Amino acid sequence: MIKTETGWPALPAAPDAGLLLLRLAGAFLLLYVHGVPKLLHYGSELHHIEDPLHLGAGITLSLAIFAEVLCPLLVAAGVYTRLACLPILFLLLVSMVFVHPDWSIADGQFGWLLMTIFASVAVAGPGRYRLGSLPRRGA
Repeated sequence: MIKTETGWPALPAAPDAGLLLLRLAGAFLLLYVHGVPKLLHYGSELHHIEDPLHLGAGITLSLAIFAEVLCPLLVAAGVYTRLACLPILFLLLVSMVFVHPDWSIADGQFGWLLMTIFASVAVAGPGRYRLGSLPRRGA
């Protein structure tokens, strides 16, 4: 058994478990707070969504739903994880820089924390606990 500097046994899967927790927590928070409400209330969201890139409300809302619903599901599953983080990071960056430039760090802490989570996952990758890496029966 390998022991760490603290004397506790080393957990070889700890980084992978940490990445799984990071992926699931970030995806859940983004979906629950932003994605699902936009999807369920598409009509009302269409009337008050900010359009900082001047693409039109419909396109902007569709892209936001893509980044806040489909991409977090891919990240949670560990499928195309790094690629799926890019639209999320772009959306969060546009939101923080162009839509809410007047927010202090304290006001925008949720957005900055989500950016930190998804940037970390984009850099580290999904880890080994992901769909497609599960052992198959009989193999």
